[in-house]
Amino acid sequence: MGIRTTFAAATAAALILAVVPARAGELIVFDWPGYEDQNFFPAYMEKYGEPPTFSFFADEEEAFQKMRAGFKADLGHPCSQSVPKWHAAGLLKPLDTTKIAAWDDVMPEMRDLPGFNIDGEQYMLPLDWGATALTYRTDAVTPEQAATLQSFADPAFAGRVSIVDNVDDAYALGLLATGVTDWTNITDEQFEAASDFLRKVHENIRAYWQDGSELAQLMASGEVTLAWAWNETATTLQAEGHPVEMNRDTLEGSSTWVCGYVRLADGPASDEEVYDFLNAWLEERVAEYIVTEWGYGHSNGAGLAKMDQDVLKEAGFTDLAKYQDSTLVQSPLPFDMREKMIAEFEKIKAGF
Repeated sequence: MGIRTTFAAATAAALILAVVPARAGELIVFDWPGYEDQNFFPAYMEKYGEPPTFSFFADEEEAFQKMRAGFKADLGHPCSQSVPKWHAAGLLKPLDTTKIAAWDDVMPEMRDLPGFNIDGEQYMLPLDWGATALTYRTDAVTPEQAATLQSFADPAFAGRVSIVDNVDDAYALGLLATGVTDWTNITDEQFEAASDFLRKVHENIRAYWQDGSELAQLMASGEVTLAWAWNETATTLQAEGHPVEMNRDTLEGSSTWVCGYVRLADGPASDEEVYDFLNAWLEERVAEYIVTEWGYGHSNGAGLAKMDQDVLKEAGFTDLAKYQDSTLVQSPLPFDMREKMIAEFEKIKAGF
């Protein structure tokens, strides 16, 4: 089952919290729609015969608020910028890396990212990495238009633009478009400039997409011709024969991120089931699958080293540092600035 099948099944799940009925004592995974694809954890399926319970969120802030309100799960799937916030709120407990069989194969430049190890304890198992970048239909967007993020605010694309309904990705776009490539210490003036740009983009928005299948349908139909999207969109649509490309090398650049699993503080599942799932995700066969079928990188460096290196080089997945070069890296943000972004993005989407 590839990404096309998975996302078609998950379209509605991104809009509201959806929970697959659970077996008693089963592992509960709080995740992005699409990651229930059983090819991500084949060894877990071979042992247990059926998948864990999956509950879905549209973005990490939604997940954070639901957990703060009492929702219980065993594993969550945040990206790097959210781990310190979730930890500070008491939502996490540390991982026992001695129970992660391929821990030594995790790429050091991912394993050691800021916020993953806190006070000597590891809280994140990084697994997937990729980009958010300008993605476009080559039959409707010229090479010149696809070369700059300014096109998102160009009236020529009124009603034909979609950006992800995710505060981190949205502000990555706004900041890049206004000349900021490092968001760890942005000023109020830079924040206001990024917000103003996003307001201009809002005037062109056809839809704020919440899961990959939604955006894929919009671009396949031609309703959307220009999108701020993750790797999977171009990978999926190209496989289906649609004229869609991703440009990570616009004049202003693109954004990059690293995501993975954290163990949630009050999860009911046993250690055995938790680590069976994590170990299944780290297998080399999963590394190859996520690169070839989803267009994302994987943290198992040993697994990547065994793949066709020409395929990896073409995708840019041979070196995380090179992949992040000249991008806005979605590293942890100061809490107060991220809260400002969350509040302002809600206003922008509402037309204010």
